[in-house]
Amino acid sequence: MQFRAMQYTIFGQNSRQGSYILLINLDRAIKVAFGKFRKSEPLELQPSHYLYVGSALGSAKGRFPLASRLLRHASRSDSKPPHAIRSALLELFMSWGYRAPASRGDKKLHWHIDFLLDREEAELAHVFIFPGAERIEARLAATLAAMPETTPVADRLGAQDAAAGTHLFRIDKLEPLLPCLEKAMPDLIRQG
Repeated sequence: MQFRAMQYTIFGQNSRQGSYILLINLDRAIKVAFGKFRKSEPLELQPSHYLYVGSALGSAKGRFPLASRLLRHASRSDSKPPHAIRSALLELFMSWGYRAPASRGDKKLHWHIDFLLDREEAELAHVFIFPGAERIEARLAATLAAMPETTPVADRLGAQDAAAGTHLFRIDKLEPLLPCLEKAMPDLIRQG
């Protein structure tokens, strides 16, 4: 099943875990140090659209890793305003049975992508959600890497636990990419 809403697209049935692709809009050029990646040397990102591939797997009883991870991505640290998409994601996951925990305090920057998403120049605009326990993150990243509309930002960025590749891509042309991505994804998740 594919369900598309204005701020997210879901491929499959609801699940407590899964993989995802974030669409991030960057409105002006910035330099970002992605934690300790490349010895904290800042990378320059140009105004554009970016895609980030991630996953939230795990089956601990009562846990909802997919909701927790995506809501975390849609938040910022130091009491900065969250991304506009956060309320739509919270509403979606609550309809799946997620119960938001009491506030855990301020967000700590941990994953590479946290350092971009924490910037006010970057806005999380859309999320492609792939619910399920199957590990498809590497296939999603490989699919994006093969598309002519994408350019890897830096080798191994966001993919320190992967054998090769990257998980952050710049989109050269957004308009042709999204329909192509939506068409490729149902077959990709059935490859298992």
